[in-house]
Amino acid sequence: MRPGVIGIASYAAASSPQLGENARCISLPSIAATGVGVVARIVNAVIYGALATTRAAALVFGLFFTLPGSTATDTITSTVTSLVPANIGNMSFISPAQSQPATLTESQSDALSTYNKAVSDFKSILHQRWVQINSNQQLPNLPGQALYLARNKMISAYKDFTDAFPSKIGRPNKFGIPPAYFDAHNEPLLDDYTNLFNIMEAPPVNAQNSDTPVKDVVDLGTDIGRAKGLDAANAEVAGRISLGLFFAETNGNQNIGNARSNRYKGSLQTGVSEDQNGQRKWAAIRQSITAFDPALSARDDKEEARVGNLDHRFNHWTAVRDGLMSTHADLFSQILAIVKVLPNPIDQMKLFELIQIIPSPTKSALKSGNLTEYSISDATILGYLRNNSIFTFGQADRAKTSATFREILDAMWLFNGKFERALSEFNEIKARQKGDNQ
Repeated sequence: MRPGVIGIASYAAASSPQLGENARCISLPSIAATGVGVVARIVNAVIYGALATTRAAALVFGLFFTLPGSTATDTITSTVTSLVPANIGNMSFISPAQSQPATLTESQSDALSTYNKAVSDFKSILHQRWVQINSNQQLPNLPGQALYLARNKMISAYKDFTDAFPSKIGRPNKFGIPPAYFDAHNEPLLDDYTNLFNIMEAPPVNAQNSDTPVKDVVDLGTDIGRAKGLDAANAEVAGRISLGLFFAETNGNQNIGNARSNRYKGSLQTGVSEDQNGQRKWAAIRQSITAFDPALSARDDKEEARVGNLDHRFNHWTAVRDGLMSTHADLFSQILAIVKVLPNPIDQMKLFELIQIIPSPTKSALKSGNLTEYSISDATILGYLRNNSIFTFGQADRAKTSATFREILDAMWLFNGKFERALSEFNEIKARQKGDNQ
């Protein structure tokens, strides 16, 4: 979600991929995210000043274990060092792009050279960040932005290479990235990319976690949907969409920072003004929610007392509640119509993510009566999409001057893994609830 002023400035992201301040927390699905997240929070306590210039420092909350004081530093140093891949910048495999026949056309040769340089540059910035973290060096402002741009250049360069040399499209990869865009031999690089972001975006030490973060999102989204007039079935859809937003914004990690922005934080990556707007809107519907779900209202009272004067974005419950109320709740009443046009739950999640990235055009598309064929041709809006990994990769994608919403939804393939995980988690919650009721 993005705070704005008026007109074009109210859209979600910076108009250029070079501008990181307005960037959302978009990264690849985390591999073994839970384990890395624990380490990340410990690392954050040690290198806190180097990682976040604007985060508040207080007491560690909710760590899964505590290290003895006399050995904590050595243990942490050892743990972090063990995360650094020994072969970054010296990968021993030979990828299909590196083992091409000697005879290439000029365009193929140029594409291959550009791709190899992009891979080398990506390895270099990965290695640089690991060295900075392990040696407790001060990180640059927005330390994730250079990583993000280098990753995008690598993916873009590979797409340009496979466009020039289609026969060299490789095998599928574990991230679900279309093979024409990504060489599966480079999976370890994206694992390191994810691990670095988990460390750089670790929550502040006083963040207030929830023991049931996924269920919280579903419960809040469902009750907000009911308060907006949805029946039980469509309120469940609101809960499912809300969970998709949580995974899209944070990979399902609560209370995180943002290594590409000093402005957006927390479990739904909101700005201060968005959070405050959400608080006001929640207050307006809270009484109606209390009437049909007093248990959720009681939980809300508990979290409000707990958060006190802390930034609401660093209490998982209040961050999700305020984020949903600020931007999405007013559109929950349209879910019945949206489901008819977009029956695929993943597409529904993508649409609500677009409400965060390009809110005004998405709302206009919803009002048009022909959602999927509604077209966008404004270069600034397309720039916002590209700054959020949509039409970002390869010359052909970047050359697009217009796109329908159907094309935009299809281009959001980097979100697929996040939304599939959210859908799986949602189905597990519903299965447990069904079992408990039998």
